[in-house]
Amino acid sequence: MATFAYRALKSDGGVAEGVIDAGARPDAVRQIESRGLTPISVKEKSGNGNGPTTAAQSAPPATYKVPFRALENFTRQLASLLAAGVPLARAMQVLQREASLPAAREQWKAIYDRVVDGESLADAMARFPKTFPRVYTAMVQAGETGGFLEVVLGQIADFQTREKELKGRVRSALIYPAVLLLLAIGVVIYLLTFFIPRFQKIFTGLGGQLPLLTQFIMKASEFLKTYGIPTAILIGVGIFMLKQWLSTTEGRREWERFVLKLPVFGPLSSRFAMTRFCRMLGTLVGAGVPLIAALRVARESIGNQTLIDAVTESIERVKKGDSLSASLADSKDLFPGSVIEMIGVAEESGKLDAELVRIAAVTDAELDQRLRMAVALAEPALLFTMAAFIGTIFIGMLLPIFSIQDYIK
Repeated sequence: MATFAYRALKSDGGVAEGVIDAGARPDAVRQIESRGLTPISVKEKSGNGNGPTTAAQSAPPATYKVPFRALENFTRQLASLLAAGVPLARAMQVLQREASLPAAREQWKAIYDRVVDGESLADAMARFPKTFPRVYTAMVQAGETGGFLEVVLGQIADFQTREKELKGRVRSALIYPAVLLLLAIGVVIYLLTFFIPRFQKIFTGLGGQLPLLTQFIMKASEFLKTYGIPTAILIGVGIFMLKQWLSTTEGRREWERFVLKLPVFGPLSSRFAMTRFCRMLGTLVGAGVPLIAALRVARESIGNQTLIDAVTESIERVKKGDSLSASLADSKDLFPGSVIEMIGVAEESGKLDAELVRIAAVTDAELDQRLRMAVALAEPALLFTMAAFIGTIFIGMLLPIFSIQDYIK
């Protein structure tokens, strides 16, 4: 038996404190709840006098990731429970008890234990980075600090749903082109490693000067046969090192700067970030959240540190008394001039929240159309590229055959 010190809420809103003996911490929580109390903090008293210890504090962070569907349901249900006035600890207890997946149940319980022990929800979630991304925990932290956690969680759930739908559309549209690409790579490797070497023996026996295209293809075939496996290993090592570098803060920043400079993907990335920012900001302002607090939360939804830094400077200007439109005008990579004008007019008319949500909806529809078009164009472009590669190889190997009489002479 162990002794647990607890703090709990009474039915009349008061706070009860005391100690209780139980075989384990869950048993202590059940005993407290059986007395009609809602646990706030349950800590085991250590026998060495070094202070209380808890199972949550000693448990190592989980190394596995909870499936996206479970995380989406958790976020939306937690937002609904908090909006209905259910205390955070009780809401977490309900969710961990109703979780269908063992992995989700274990992580929700670990978060519940830490919340009951007095840890903030954001800090508890941050211990499971594979399940809760950095943007997720940052937005939760801002919502906890500002007192509008349920609003932030609702927005996170909406973002998760939209991003899942977007990824699903892109994935389904790219399945056929991806299969074509794999087939093309397989055909090219077969031609260079099995088909071309047979012709190489024939051309070597004939002698004479081969066309430059044929010489290049034969050298490529020889290189692939000799160094193909070492090259594949080097490429794999390079990809692994790149992933390790991108996992660092500096590497992620450099990659985000690079993406913003790309001709097509840069503008698309910044527009998606602007859509998330405007929708979050408009929803929070419409819910009565102060503008500065709403800006700080919306900033975390951008997801690109370079753009986050630009918005941070704009927030400082708003704190000094500048208008929102004038402050955001310096973030040209994120906000086009037309959007700045619309935000300025909305500020003057007192309809900032509705206008921000409308801007997000219009931009989202526009981006969806552009994305569909880009995916539709990817298929014929890939087919053309595959045909060009294979056709070039066949032409390069047929050129000497057309002039075989000259080789015989």
